[in-house]
Amino acid sequence: MRFSLTPTKLGLAAASMLVAVGVAPSSAVAQQQFVSIGTGGVTGVYYPVGGAICRLMNQTRREHGIRCSVESTGGSVFNVNAIRGGELEFGVAQSDVQFNSFEGEGSFADAGPFEDLRAVFSLHPEPLTVVARADAGITNFEDLRGKRVNVGNPGSGQRALMDILLAHVGWTMGDFSLAAELAPAEQSQALCDNNIDALVYTVGHPAGSIQEATSSCDSVLVNVSGEQIQSLVDEVPYYFNATIPGGMYRGNPDDVQTFGVGATFVTSAAVDDETVYILVKSLFDNFDSFKALHPALANLEPETMVSEGNSAPLHPGAERYYREQGWLN
Repeated sequence: MRFSLTPTKLGLAAASMLVAVGVAPSSAVAQQQFVSIGTGGVTGVYYPVGGAICRLMNQTRREHGIRCSVESTGGSVFNVNAIRGGELEFGVAQSDVQFNSFEGEGSFADAGPFEDLRAVFSLHPEPLTVVARADAGITNFEDLRGKRVNVGNPGSGQRALMDILLAHVGWTMGDFSLAAELAPAEQSQALCDNNIDALVYTVGHPAGSIQEATSSCDSVLVNVSGEQIQSLVDEVPYYFNATIPGGMYRGNPDDVQTFGVGATFVTSAAVDDETVYILVKSLFDNFDSFKALHPALANLEPETMVSEGNSAPLHPGAERYYREQGWLN
């Protein structure tokens, strides 16, 4: 169970404890603050990225008194909803999920706009990645019709993206002979055990789950391209064409064309400015170390992270740091 107190309650509780043992309250109370980052499955990129951010933040915990922890979750939609409910302070979310949550569209239509959602920065690109058994006869997205496909667990970003893509091309889940809802940690084994023909995963590359699938059995990355796909990319500002380089995974020497979104890092307006400022400063003051923590982060540029893929307003704590660096006017 995660234990967390608001700064006000935390200060009162700590002060009461100090008084009870005859010690005057001091700045020590600040050392009791906890924040949590919601990520995704442990085999994806979100989890190690969240861990990297927490590691950098915790390196200077003695200075700011905030302990950061990372949580494996169901993914983007879960993270945004948990931030909205006050169960998480921060989370990683696909750029389309950020947009739909702030606007109250898509899977967030019933809940309505999350007007307190705040962007912190964007992260790595996340191509929609389809991996199929080599013997399944699947080379393009259209070949998935009638196949056993893992469409992603409810609450995940790839499931939300698949719902939108299927609606755009005029398909339903009934067009698959099986629409599995496996979590990322389960899908590669299911593919290699011949329980599914293909899996769909929105993820940065290289990804542990894709490496597992291509290393454990003969499997191929599938093109997600064509006129219908391009019309969706042209229609939606937070989608973009993407190429997964050949040679990255065993048995896949050629480039694969697809489209995707971007990973973003979000919070709530309810999280205080100083906490967000400290997190952002911890990352960007150690930016080279951060980029070295995962291959998907290698090509990040600070100015791009500030401006691209963020549809919700920037949190004031993040904005303060970016202005100090001259990345915002």
